Amino acid sequence: MNRNRVAIALATATLVTPGLALAADYHHVHITSASPAQGVAWYTEHMGCEPLTDRSDAADCYGVEVVFVPQPTQGGSQGTGVDHIGFSFQDVTAKMAELEGVGVRGSGVRLQRNADGSTLRDVPGLFKLGIIFDPWGTRIELVEDPDTLGFHHVHLMASDPAATLAWYRDVMGGEPGSLKGQLDGLRFDGIWFLVSAHPEGAPGTTRERAIDHVGFVVDDIDQAAATFREQGVTFEQEPAVPEGGRTAAKRAFLAGPDNVRVAVVETGFAGADVDLGAAILTTEALGQYDAPRTPWGEPDFQGIWTNSSAAGIPFERDEAADTEELTAEEAVARHEGRLLGGIWGYEREWRDTTLGYGRQGVSTQLAMVIDPPNGRLPARTARQATRAVTAGDERAPREASTPGGPEDLSTWVRCITRGLIPTPGGYNNGLQIVQGPGYVAITREMVHETRIVPTSPEPAIGSDIRSYLGDSHGRWEGDTLVVESTNFNGGTGFQGSSENMTLVERYTRVGPGMLEYQFTVDDPTVWTQPWTAMFRWDLDDTQYELVEYACHEGNYGMTNILSGARSRDAEAAK
Repeated sequence: MNRNRVAIALATATLVTPGLALAADYHHVHITSASPAQGVAWYTEHMGCEPLTDRSDAADCYGVEVVFVPQPTQGGSQGTGVDHIGFSFQDVTAKMAELEGVGVRGSGVRLQRNADGSTLRDVPGLFKLGIIFDPWGTRIELVEDPDTLGFHHVHLMASDPAATLAWYRDVMGGEPGSLKGQLDGLRFDGIWFLVSAHPEGAPGTTRERAIDHVGFVVDDIDQAAATFREQGVTFEQEPAVPEGGRTAAKRAFLAGPDNVRVAVVETGFAGADVDLGAAILTTEALGQYDAPRTPWGEPDFQGIWTNSSAAGIPFERDEAADTEELTAEEAVARHEGRLLGGIWGYEREWRDTTLGYGRQGVSTQLAMVIDPPNGRLPARTARQATRAVTAGDERAPREASTPGGPEDLSTWVRCITRGLIPTPGGYNNGLQIVQGPGYVAITREMVHETRIVPTSPEPAIGSDIRSYLGDSHGRWEGDTLVVESTNFNGGTGFQGSSENMTLVERYTRVGPGMLEYQFTVDDPTVWTQPWTAMFRWDLDDTQYELVEYACHEGNYGMTNILSGARSRDAEAAK
């Protein structure tokens, strides 16, 4: 079996393992990424791979086909039976500096630092090395080994390293060797398999982790299976063409040592098609829906809802858009791209918006603005026309000078409010609704605000009182809850709105697990006409819960911000 080619399969929206093999016989690396398009893009940009011209779910990484497949994930690779993979670069110092310059925001390149703050260490007699993580929790070791550039190694963790190497040698045909005379391992067509003792004995399973399994390719899988059985190898899955397989080539899964899944594929295997449409949020099949009633006869909206499915929807429509909605592939890529851009490199298990976690899907909606029909905000008034407004305007513009005190900082930084309109972000997208006769209580997870909205006619009181969230009154129009809010104090806004805004929100339960949310902004101080936006919420009260919102962990945030400002003032005064 020394003609086998190694393939690494990473499962769980994690890493693309760029190649194990150097020859054309080598088949593929399987990496789990919520969006195949985002996986291809990340490894193309940062690991030097090239997109395949005939497939959108794979990249050529140094002669190895790397395939990205969405599936649920339970965490990163570190500490499992496949702790990390390695890539070798001619100048690892320059490569690490490049990645450090990119940072975690947007691209999701996270670097592991040593105790002294450095990102590289020099192992005498071996090489320089540094550790990074991809956005999905895959641990990647970058090394400087001119003898083996490109995909360099797979690093296993084991309770008995010698026994583990013996298994891969005897079952998979690895060639024993010593990496620069320092580390014993196996070679598979130029790719090293290295093993370390797990500090706690048995490592964690690779199943549904960043690196889900490692794989090997054989010419005849049925013949190879007979040999495996003679060796007493346990099959997790018998040889078969996988569902959605692009060719007639078969694949099998073996139970490797140390909780590692091992895939064996047949020559000609080209992966399997995945139906991303299953992740798409749609109301097409819902038809007419009558909302359930509370004991007192009002439409029942109670429960915990999340708008994570709307993450990634642009607020305004791109003027160059030439379609009315995205394809499933485009929608999933946009959703994952928004997540990577806003979560600062957190691993996948920390994210509300993880594809495959919870019940939410993703939306093909082109933009939140639905009126005007072009999906663009209307013209601004002459008074406001020269003011620059961005999607983050509600946070308050960053001051040119350093803050003199808390009052100079935005309501976001001061942990006061994130405003009235709960647009989705990378996390904390929960909304809990509780009802009583004549009242609806709406709790937003982000900054833990609860609005008590009366739905019965009440005399106007407190008309001169203004607040961050304004004065809200509700009414029922059929199955739709309509909430009108006025009397804002101008301390927070949305898209540049002023204290003169009238906000009308419309909540409609359009399906058993779907709540449509429309809001209309009428602010003649800022815009020449009212405008309306929309997105949807998903019911998830069996799994999702609203937990305490710790805005500034330990309440150090404000102290550190202001002490930093004073330090900058002192530096500027020198």
